[in-house]
Order: sequence, then structure tokens, then C-alpha cells
Amino acid sequence: MLQVKELNVYFGHGSQKNHAVRGVEFAVTRGQSFGLVGESGSGKSTVLNCIAGLVKSWTGSIAVAGAELGHKRDLQFCRKVQMVFQDPYGSLHPRHTVDRALKEPVSIHKLGSDNERVERVLDEVGLGPEFRFRYPHQLSGGQRQRVAIARALILEPEVLLLDEPTSALDVSIQAEVLNLLQDIRKERNLTYLLVSHDLAVVSHMCDDILVMNHGQMVETISRQQLQQADISERYTSQLLVASKGYDREAIDQFQDF
Repeated sequence: MLQVKELNVYFGHGSQKNHAVRGVEFAVTRGQSFGLVGESGSGKSTVLNCIAGLVKSWTGSIAVAGAELGHKRDLQFCRKVQMVFQDPYGSLHPRHTVDRALKEPVSIHKLGSDNERVERVLDEVGLGPEFRFRYPHQLSGGQRQRVAIARALILEPEVLLLDEPTSALDVSIQAEVLNLLQDIRKERNLTYLLVSHDLAVVSHMCDDILVMNHGQMVETISRQQLQQADISERYTSQLLVASKGYDREAIDQFQDF
């Protein structure tokens, strides 16, 4: 469903040029949930933004459902691939109601039946009709993220790009949103590409995980390998130790990779 080959991304020019992503490759089958994990600055969100068309300074190959993508995205791509952003406080227009935010993509793509679509997708993400005419400031963080998910789903895409969709939420709300995403994937047979720095999240959500560091691939592991700590690369092992919480003794032994 999604294939990335020899992806390289550069920012800046001349002596200030930064090689942010270096030869990243992976493939995601239809209906699979695939994770990209790593520290902040490892390049995982940049990879996601390249696929979404938000970053254009890339070389390599990106294909969705066998169709090679250029640097410009058309409406057909937007129907097939949608993105849920990290910050639910910044991804919704503060002066637009939930109803307007959800109807806008329906209008752009000329799908019709906008009222029916809005009611159906709000119900699917666990928000009733009473939320339809509220503004973002009248919603909690979890409710805003549910609206953002609804906005992505309303075009009935085949692929969802998830950029740390729960990192700005409280822990209890994180679990609710992750379980919602799991249920939606099964019901709609969606393909997920999830970016996270939280190994517990990817262990819960993803079938396979690509570990990144400084823009490069470290290794690809399965969910079972992660849960059983069956890991060959020292960087991944260190990341796993760090994910278990602050341990002064363990941290003193950490290396820079």
C-alpha cells in the first residue's frame, strides 16, 4: 500500500545544508499498522511530511498503492491519504465550528450529502450531534483530537498518517484515542503509518516498527521482538530502557549514537 525507497531529505543550502533523512526505506502492506520511532530530531516526522506532500525537498521514491508520487499532490491523493497532526490545539481553525471543519473537505472534493457524512463520522469517533456546532475552545484536548480524526476520515481514505496523535493528551485520554484508532482501522481496513517516540504506544498499535536515529534507519523489528526485548541493535536497546522511566544508574551508562 505504501512504499518508500532511498528517501533523502535536505534542508538549507551551501555550508548550512543539513542532510536530515538519509536513505530511508520501508514498505507497508494494505491494512497494516507500521511505526516509525526514535528520539526527537531523528527524522521520523520529516518522513511523514514528505509522504503527505508538506516537505518537497526530498529525493528517492514514494509510492501509494503502486502509484509513484511526485512532489506535488493532487485531489485524488488527498482522497486516498489523510493525516492526523500531533497538536489538537493547533490543527483546528479557532474560528470554525466542528461542522464547518468537517464540511470543508466534503465541499472541496464535491462528495455531496455533507450533513449525513458529518453526523456519521462524529458518531464513529465517539462524539454526538451536540458537538457539531461547537468551536475548538469549547472542546477538551481529547475531543479536539477526535474531531481531527473525524476530519481525516470523512473523505474515506485508505491510508492514515499519524504524527504522534496522542502525545499532547493526558495518559487516560491517550488510551481512549489509541483504542478508537485501533477499532477504526479494523472496521475500515485502513493502513496506518504512525510516528511516535513512545515505545509503549507503537507496541500497542503497530505490527512492525522502524527505529530511526539522526535521519538513518537503525533496524526494523516486529511487535513481538519489542515486547520480548529481542533486539540486536544497542541504540534500540537503549531506547527501550529509556522508555521505562527515569533511572539515574541506567542513564549514566547511556552512549551517544
